[in-house]
Amino acid sequence: MKITLEGKVALVTGGGAGIGRAIAESFGELGARVAIAEIDPDKIAPLRAAFKASGIDALVVQADVQKKLDVAEVIRQIDERFGRLDILVNNVGHHLGCIKTLETMEEEEWDALYNINLRHLFVVTKAAIPLIKRGKQGGSIINVSSIEGFRGCPYNIAYTTFKHGVTGFTKAMAIELSGDGIRVNTIAPETTESEQVPVQAMIRPEIRDISARCIPLGRYGFPSDSAGAAVFLATDLSAWVTGTTVHVDGGGLAAGGFQRTPNGDWTIGPVVTGNVFAV
Repeated sequence: MKITLEGKVALVTGGGAGIGRAIAESFGELGARVAIAEIDPDKIAPLRAAFKASGIDALVVQADVQKKLDVAEVIRQIDERFGRLDILVNNVGHHLGCIKTLETMEEEEWDALYNINLRHLFVVTKAAIPLIKRGKQGGSIINVSSIEGFRGCPYNIAYTTFKHGVTGFTKAMAIELSGDGIRVNTIAPETTESEQVPVQAMIRPEIRDISARCIPLGRYGFPSDSAGAAVFLATDLSAWVTGTTVHVDGGGLAAGGFQRTPNGDWTIGPVVTGNVFAV
């Protein structure tokens, strides 16, 4: 089977850096025309230049996908420029630096985390569905969540709660849109090197080489890892896949608490003292 996105149009939210940009670039390399919604105004011109230099037909729009009017304008520009939409990647999400107990969390922090991690899926998906349906050729919606949507994460309660919500949203929308041939799936990455999470800079240098012992494949993720999963879910490789999640986690979730000791053996007991991270 030929892996191609020729003739397809994809929208990637938060496509200015990290996982979102890697996905947009991968789609473009496979022949898709790509629209990117990016909130940071300083990234817009460099993004346009980079995609043009790569020969990818890209529409880059400054937009806050938490805002209904901004999203409506993105969809309008996609319709005007490309006349269709086949793939939607809801990539935006953030912990907003809110690493604290529920007792110390403010209501405004909870609301902000809800808006950026779950509510925007409603705003963007609702706006995009009519344009996807109009093409009458099915489609693929890919929600980028987190491994935290499949386990408990202390001091990160709100983020974890809303990532669990992404899973429910994905499953319900997969059923709701199945009659139109629109597939809905989730990618759940483990800790991934990105602008938002600069993994190598966060880890104490003296334990950098052993810090990923809890991940069976022995390393943290790269944006390209999630981009590969997105390619699978966007193309006909996954034509009979909907309502499910691809865990891009190096086997971390499967390990369920098992980790390697310094000599390479597996243990369920604690072997690390102190905090892995320098912050």
